[in-house]
Amino acid sequence: MILHTVNKSPFEKNTLESCLKNCKPGSSLLLIEDGIYASLNNTRFTEKVTASMKDINIYVLEPDLNARGVQDSLIDGIKKVDYAGYVDLTVEHSAVNAWL
Repeated sequence: MILHTVNKSPFEKNTLESCLKNCKPGSSLLLIEDGIYASLNNTRFTEKVTASMKDINIYVLEPDLNARGVQDSLIDGIKKVDYAGYVDLTVEHSAVNAWL
């Protein structure tokens, strides 16, 4: 399966929505840099992200959450990973698709 990465804020670009439309069941999504804003609870994207977790695994890079001071606002079910976890995800998947 494919690991998808999104690094743009969903409030500024439609990268997240394009990614979610193209993710196949069993794929994974890692939110990094400003993409982490899609992992936050009580936004207009919360419902879409939560619904997507039925088919795909969603991760967020914890250092990017911490850098933005939003580590306590995470949607339930999204898994936090550190840099080593990021590397592990790239190894576990057959390909990585960076959504720019």
